[in-house]
Amino acid sequence: MRLAFVLMIITIFSFFKPVETPGEFLISGTAQGTTYHIRYYATDSLVTKQQIDSILTCIDSSLSVYKPYSLITRFNQSAAGSAIDAHFANVVKASLETYYSTGGTFDITVAPLTEAWGFAAKHIDHVPDTATIKSLLGCVGSDKIVLQKDSLIKKKPCVQVDVNGIAQGYSVDVVAHFLLQQGIQNYLVEIGGEICVRGRKQPSGSLMKIGIESPGDDEMEPGIMQKIIATDKGAVTTSGNYRKYYESEGKKITHLIDPSTGYSIQNEMISATVYAKDAITADAYDNALMVMGLQKAIQFVEAKKDIAAYFIYRRNDGSVADTATTAFYKLFDKE
Repeated sequence: MRLAFVLMIITIFSFFKPVETPGEFLISGTAQGTTYHIRYYATDSLVTKQQIDSILTCIDSSLSVYKPYSLITRFNQSAAGSAIDAHFANVVKASLETYYSTGGTFDITVAPLTEAWGFAAKHIDHVPDTATIKSLLGCVGSDKIVLQKDSLIKKKPCVQVDVNGIAQGYSVDVVAHFLLQQGIQNYLVEIGGEICVRGRKQPSGSLMKIGIESPGDDEMEPGIMQKIIATDKGAVTTSGNYRKYYESEGKKITHLIDPSTGYSIQNEMISATVYAKDAITADAYDNALMVMGLQKAIQFVEAKKDIAAYFIYRRNDGSVADTATTAFYKLFDKE
């Protein structure tokens, strides 16, 4: 009888044992030529900075055109292609899907043009002339590369790839997946402004909030027009032409190259922010939408069910304006 009573007391105390409240854990650092910030909620520290740095270093060893030892550098220097790893294969597969869905507007084989215009590791002394651009266009086109198991094959020796327009989004997804593997259900991962969100803030249960910074009238003054979106899932990335550019002969030369012409885009677009289920998808499409121009970009996104977009552009009178697709308006914070 006494034993039964003791067991009952233990059971009662076990039943009323207080549940641990999840705390907020922050990790930040530098990688891929930029900064990263991770916020997650858990009852204990489950992930270390060293683990995150190791993941990003591994991705760089595969995809960084700035690393002489990377797999992508090895491919670009090859005549017919080379062996690749899972990171490289995943990014190429997503890139090819985006290439065909956008009619070639997004194209990772634009690398020779990117280099010619001075937006790669190699410094240039002068901008390329028409003859050079025409010659390089013969090396551009993702139909000139073939993914075969653990190898990437090029159909012409001059073909080179640059995955900077999609690799950062992929990196965000890889880190996010790692957090999920550690049992973390609520987090925000940000690398160079590219963001992936899952779950909610703890213990409040409020939605994660993401600010979209935009340029001012001079395209260099930040924070003039800012929107806030609130969500508990998905990814948000932004592509813009107001930071990475230079001027030549009175023209603004941005890092966003139109693969069909070989020249820097010259349209009304200032930035495109894309929401998608994962960061690699959002990151690929934000570049493509910039190249398309406003009206074509809006029509393209409205016809797709898996992405939404917010645009900042310049009106004919020179003033800055913004607009968004139907699905993106629903993401704006209502508070």
